Amino acid sequence: MKRIQRAAGAVVGSAVGDALGAPFEFGPQGAFSARFPVPGAGAEMCGGGGWDPGEATDDTQMAVLVAESLVQRGGLDLPDIFDRFQRWAASEPKDIGLQTEDVLTNGMPWDLAAAIHFQVNLRAAGNGSLMRASTSAVHFARAGQAATMDAARRIAALTHGDRAAWEGTAIFHELIRVTLEGDDALRALPGVLALVHPDHRSRYATVLDPDWHPDQATEFNGAVWPCLGSAVWALRTTTSFEGALRAAVDLGGDTDTVAAVTGGLAGARYGLDAIPSRWTEPLHIPLPGSGGRVLQLSDLLDLVDGLGG
Repeated sequence: MKRIQRAAGAVVGSAVGDALGAPFEFGPQGAFSARFPVPGAGAEMCGGGGWDPGEATDDTQMAVLVAESLVQRGGLDLPDIFDRFQRWAASEPKDIGLQTEDVLTNGMPWDLAAAIHFQVNLRAAGNGSLMRASTSAVHFARAGQAATMDAARRIAALTHGDRAAWEGTAIFHELIRVTLEGDDALRALPGVLALVHPDHRSRYATVLDPDWHPDQATEFNGAVWPCLGSAVWALRTTTSFEGALRAAVDLGGDTDTVAAVTGGLAGARYGLDAIPSRWTEPLHIPLPGSGGRVLQLSDLLDLVDGLGG
């Protein structure tokens, strides 16, 4: 499979997972398969919960903002990404994480806002930096292991002061890099874990262990480590893009983000052509704060080209 197919699969797969999971957010386990018991029967991009069929949420909107900054600025410009995030947050998007909203609206400069939030609240390990990482993972993959993990941590730190969020995002970046090289991300996990900061390595080793199941999570999957662990579990226990996404959404809870992370990993593994067209055709990404722009599949594919996938 060509690398560009995997890169496009990662970005589009993440967006598809986001839109597929959004109507089921905070619902119970099994809700997706209860409504759509027959795989491949269609109509799964059902909308609901305030979302139109195929509409992506803040997960993909922020991923696009990161991508457009990387492309237009010719590389990593952290103040520019933060500025784009702030304009987006000020435009009243349909959904925005409470922590992310506070960081982007607390009036602090880009290099202090998240750290100050963490100092005050002592909690900042949500999955909000992981959810938006598909585009940056594709962009930095060619730069190598150290560079992509460093970039992941730096972008995550714009909104999340807890290093746990940095490390989860760095793991995701590296798993995408490995997959784009044509290797098996699951087999690479032990080596990737060795690169995780020692203060957080044990926690990630637990949720990424082959014997771990999301039912064993001690925190809601809105936290970064069970979210990543659930996505890897969905990838490990299924054999197709569609199967992985169904498994992810069926976990309930923070379904849009768990499915977005799963979609990024599964899309990189199986490639763009493995993503059902009945899921990509209705896909659309409104961009609040950008003059009413709404991105379609073709726009995402153009972004992938610009990212150097």
